[in-house]
Amino acid sequence: MQLNIENLRRHYASLSDETLREIDRSELVEAARACYDHELAQREPLKVIRAAPLHAPDEETESAEAACVLAFPVLPGKNAATEAENARIILEEAGIPCYVELHPVEPDPTPAPESEYRVIVPSALNLRAVSLLDKEIFNEQADAGWRTHFENLPDEELFGKKEILLGGILDRVVRISKAYDEEVARRTNRA
Repeated sequence: MQLNIENLRRHYASLSDETLREIDRSELVEAARACYDHELAQREPLKVIRAAPLHAPDEETESAEAACVLAFPVLPGKNAATEAENARIILEEAGIPCYVELHPVEPDPTPAPESEYRVIVPSALNLRAVSLLDKEIFNEQADAGWRTHFENLPDEELFGKKEILLGGILDRVVRISKAYDEEVARRTNRA
């Protein structure tokens, strides 16, 4: 039996939100799962914005220039609305006013590449290679971006904010160090 994708899309679109959520995604075949995920993604971002007044721009967030700090692309198999909602909750619990919006993405007018250059390393050297490329290439690019960002900040947003700005990076260092130390200890205890 061949699945008619268009009929399935129309069917999912015709269902109420409640009925759509009652479907057990794990019981769907891959093509039906993609249609289901797409329909759910079409509905969920709108609910995120409308769920509570804090989700929409207020006077505090509208009076300052807004900046997108994170984007979750709507893709089959991913629940971008839930991920965006989780990020919003984390920011609001930290006292950072924010809102979630569904933003249409303009199609890329350039054609997709037909090929790509890949830099291949032995798998045993993967972590070392990634770390070295971060240090020698990507951190330099990030540095240039941060310098431009800092130059454009008013004094009250720049001075005394170093710990706040580095919180995520320092947390990543602590987590990676902890994971590394735990694995070394596990292997030492095993031997």
